[in-house]
Amino acid sequence: MDYLEDLDKTFQGLLGQMKEELSAIRTNRPTPRIIEDIEASYFDESLPIKQLGTISVELPNNLVVTPWDKGVINSIAKAIEDAKLGFTASVAGTVVRVTLPQLTDERRKELDRIVRNIAEQTRIKMRVARDEVNKQINQEADEDTKFRNKERLQKLVDSFNSKLDGSVESKLGEIAQ
Repeated sequence: MDYLEDLDKTFQGLLGQMKEELSAIRTNRPTPRIIEDIEASYFDESLPIKQLGTISVELPNNLVVTPWDKGVINSIAKAIEDAKLGFTASVAGTVVRVTLPQLTDERRKELDRIVRNIAEQTRIKMRVARDEVNKQINQEADEDTKFRNKERLQKLVDSFNSKLDGSVESKLGEIAQ
């Protein structure tokens, strides 16, 4: 029975990882997540932008980086440009304004494919974990216990598949906007 609880934790972890990966994918909605891990030079060290200042959203398609040290402002702008993500970064006084272009149909299709690939990789990991638990269930001596645990296993798998599908559909909806 412990193996079903362990599988639940494993599934939660896999779902969390997938959501983390999906959140890094750009949609038409600006999100700080897109640029926060870009490394900028600061006193001969490379630090992610999220450690150099605050990142805020300025609707409809801008991000604004407000560095804590104004001396790093040009380094942040250069790092964003050098990341080659298709964004334009401009220094406006004491902030860096990042303009995100609208997604093209071709890019939407590519992002759609990437999202579906991430979901499929997560499903594969879930299947491997499920198969391991299924082997443990088959080693049970009592047939009634074996049957009940297989039913619980299937309910667990169905529940996580529906959560996974919901996350994927949500992300695909964001990309389509």
